Amino acid sequence: MVLAAQVPVHSLLIFGLGTIAEPLQFSSVEIAVLLVAVAASAGLFFWRFGPILRTVYYSKKDADFSLNPVGRRVWDFFWEVLCQAKVIEQRPAPGIAHAFVFWGFLAFALVSLNHFAVGVRLGFLPPASFAGAFYFLFAAAWAALVAVSIAGLFVRRFFVRPVWLGKKVSYESGFISFLIFLLMVTYLGTFFVADGSVTVKALWWTHTLALLIFLPLIPHTKHLHLVLSPLTVFLKRDGFSKIPPLQGDEDFGLVAGKDVTQLIALQAYSCVECGRCTEHCPASNTGKVLNPKEIVLGMRSYLNEFGAASETPLLNEARGVELNGSPDNPVANFFSMEAAFECTTCGACEFQCPVGIQHLPIIVGLRRGATNTGAWEDTYGTKLFLALEKNGNALGLSAMERDKFVQKQGFPIFDGTQEYCLWLGCMGGYDPKGREIIADFAKVMTYLGTSFGVMKKEKCTGDPARRLGNDLVFQTLAEAGLMAFATAKVQKIVAICPHCVRTIATDWREYGIAPEIEHHSEFMERYKERLPKQGGGESIVYHDPCYLGRYQDVYEEPRAIVALAGELVEAPRSHERSFCCGAGGGLAFLGEENGSRVSHVRAKELADTGAQTVGTACPFCNTMFRDALSAVSATPPQLLDIAQLTARALPLAAPVLSE
Repeated sequence: MVLAAQVPVHSLLIFGLGTIAEPLQFSSVEIAVLLVAVAASAGLFFWRFGPILRTVYYSKKDADFSLNPVGRRVWDFFWEVLCQAKVIEQRPAPGIAHAFVFWGFLAFALVSLNHFAVGVRLGFLPPASFAGAFYFLFAAAWAALVAVSIAGLFVRRFFVRPVWLGKKVSYESGFISFLIFLLMVTYLGTFFVADGSVTVKALWWTHTLALLIFLPLIPHTKHLHLVLSPLTVFLKRDGFSKIPPLQGDEDFGLVAGKDVTQLIALQAYSCVECGRCTEHCPASNTGKVLNPKEIVLGMRSYLNEFGAASETPLLNEARGVELNGSPDNPVANFFSMEAAFECTTCGACEFQCPVGIQHLPIIVGLRRGATNTGAWEDTYGTKLFLALEKNGNALGLSAMERDKFVQKQGFPIFDGTQEYCLWLGCMGGYDPKGREIIADFAKVMTYLGTSFGVMKKEKCTGDPARRLGNDLVFQTLAEAGLMAFATAKVQKIVAICPHCVRTIATDWREYGIAPEIEHHSEFMERYKERLPKQGGGESIVYHDPCYLGRYQDVYEEPRAIVALAGELVEAPRSHERSFCCGAGGGLAFLGEENGSRVSHVRAKELADTGAQTVGTACPFCNTMFRDALSAVSATPPQLLDIAQLTARALPLAAPVLSE
C-alpha cells in the first residue's frame, strides 16, 4: 500500500496492527508557544475554579461529618466512580456511553502526559517500543469508543432532547462535546500518517489546542463534575437521606447562605445536570413546581451570586436568569417555598444521582429553615403540628380512641415479659384501615406463637414533623418515645409502618438509641415456612413503599409473603425504581394543590397491570390508594396489606387475651 510505504519502520505493522506517528522535532519557538499556551490554559482554569473552591472551603463546616467508615467510602468510590456502576445500571444506554467516555479519559491520561512531554522533547513512551506500541493501540481502541459515545450523547442531548435534560440547549455543552470528539479524531488520525510529516504536525497541534481550550471551560459548565464528583461520591454523608443535626441554638436549618455547609456546596457544584432525579421525581412527573435538579442548580446559582456567608434568604428570592440560570435550566420559580414543600421525600432523586448528590438533606434543610423560623405559613401544616403537640398523633384524635381499639382487640399491654412490643403508630392506632392491618398482623403473630404486647401509651414517632422541618416538635416526640421504651424495658419492636421503622431506628439516634425495630414484612418472611401457602392463583401486584425499599433496602421480604398468597405481579416501576404513593414527607396531611395527584398516577399504573389485588406494606400507601384506585378504575382491584393477605389464610384461632 502507498501509505505503508511512506511510514518509517517503527510506524509499520506491529503484530498486524499499526502504531502512532509523532512529529520528529519541535523548534525553540514552538516549544515556547506550547509552554505559554499551557500556562495560559492552566491559569484560566484556576482563575475560574478558584472562586468555587473558596466558596466550598469557606462554607459552614459539617459538624457531624466523619470519614468513618473509610471502607464503605472506598467501595463507593470504586463502584460508583471507577466502575460507573450507578451510571450504567440506572440508565443503561446513555450510561454505557458515558462510562466509555470516562474510561477513555482514564486511558488517555498517560497518552496526554506523553503528548505534552513530546512537545518539549521529553517524550517517555516511544512508539517504536513494545510498551509504547501496545499502549497507543490500547488507547486507540478507547478513542474509537469515546468518539462514537460522545457523538451519540450529542445526538441525544441536541436532537432527541429528553425533557428532563432541560428546556434550553446549552451550546457550550455542544462545543465541549465537539472538542472531545476532535481530541479522539486527531489522535486516531496519527495512525494513518507518517512521522515528521506536515499532517502529523497539524494533527498534533490541533489535538493540543483542543485540550488547552477544553481545560478552562470546565469550571463554569456541567463538566465541572469531572473534577468534583469523585470527591463528592467519596465524601457524601453515610446513610441514605441522612438529615444532619442542627448545630446549637442559632441553627434553624437552611435559612441563608451562611447556613449552607461544605458538603451541600460541594454537591451543588458537582451536578452534571443529567436530569435523572427529575425523571424519577413524583412531583416533577405530576405537574408540580418542584424539580430536584433545579433545587441543586438553584443552590449553585445562589452561591455564585451571594456567596457562602450571605444573609440573603435562600427561598423566594427573585434572581435574574442571566446571572443564575444554567444554560440548560434557566432559573424560574423552582427555588421557592412552594417547591420545597412539594417533596414527598421518596428518595428517588438521591438514589438515582450518579455523582453523589444527596437531595433530601438539602430539601429538608430548606424546610427546616422555613418552618423553624416561622417563614412557612400553611393551614394544614399548622393543624398537623398542633395535633402532634396536643394529641400525640398526626390524625389529631384523642388517645382514648386508641385505648378503645386496644381494649376491643384484647391486645395485652407490654410489661417487659413479652418478646416483642407491637408498635401501632398513628395509622395502626387511629386510622380504620390501619387498625384492620394491625389486627390481622396480631393474628399472624398469635398463630406463630410469638408473645407480644402494645404500649399502654403511644405518641407519634415524629416522622411528619421531621420531614416538614419542625425540629422542636420532632425532638419532643423522639425524647418522649425513647423514655417510654426505656421505662417499659422494651428490647424488640415490630411495626407495620416503614416510616415509623426508619424514624425510630435512624432519626431518633440524634437523641438516643432506641430498641431494635423491624418491619412486619421482615418478621413474617423469617417465619414464611410456618405460614400457610394459599392456592387459587390470585394475581397480586406488589407496590414497593419508598420508606421500606430505598430507605431500608427491603425488597424481597414482602415479595416472599405475597408469593405465599398468590401469583406475584411486578409493576412497570418496581423495586428501587418504584413510584411514590404521594404520602411521604408529611404530604399525607397537607394535600396536593397543583397538577395530577401522585397517588392517582401510581394507582392507575398498578391497576393497569390487570392484577386482581394490590398488595401494600405500608399503611400510608394503603390509605393513599384507597380512594385513588376507585378514581382511576371502574373495576378497581382489591387493596390489602401483606399482613391481611397472610391472615386470611390462617385457621380460626383463639383471640388474644387482654390483661
